[in-house]
Amino acid sequence: MKVVAFNGSARKNGNTAMMINYMFEELHKEDIETELVQLSGEHPHGCIACYQCFKKKNGRCIVDVDCINSCVEKMTEADGIVLASPTYFADISTEMKALIDRCGMVSRANGDLYKRKVGAAIVTQRRGGGIHAFDSMNHFFTIGQMIIVGSSYWNIGFGREKGEVKNDTEAVTVMRDLGKNMGWLLKKING
Repeated sequence: MKVVAFNGSARKNGNTAMMINYMFEELHKEDIETELVQLSGEHPHGCIACYQCFKKKNGRCIVDVDCINSCVEKMTEADGIVLASPTYFADISTEMKALIDRCGMVSRANGDLYKRKVGAAIVTQRRGGGIHAFDSMNHFFTIGQMIIVGSSYWNIGFGREKGEVKNDTEAVTVMRDLGKNMGWLLKKING
């Protein structure tokens, strides 16, 4: 079994990546393979609404100048998908929005490629707006007919400067619980 996580932060190894890694630690204990995809520096383009993915139905986006087709492949091959983003103006980063729009369109155009996969959203924030960002990513899972795994509280951590999220001990616990719950659910589904 494999879980792929997409870090939508402009900082490759900042607070958002730290939150993902706390969750990954629990998945590793269950011998579940993980992969972290950093969108930082990749500059994924937004959807151009050409609908070629619906016409071609080849599991790819016609715009092939960035990382999105690779991300579609990784999502398709994985058993679990994690979307993680910092909060920018009470929503997700532009990188995460591009990923959601284009991977989501390719999935829908090809019979819901991620149907019944397990999904989880993770948010980091300085002060507020995280619930909206959390909700934005969860909509990707619900429209794709995925199964959302929960934790012991909302999957949100507080911290602005790199590394500050580790001081949010509740968020660390929530990430560990999320990893345990995702591992349990993946084993039940794929048992």
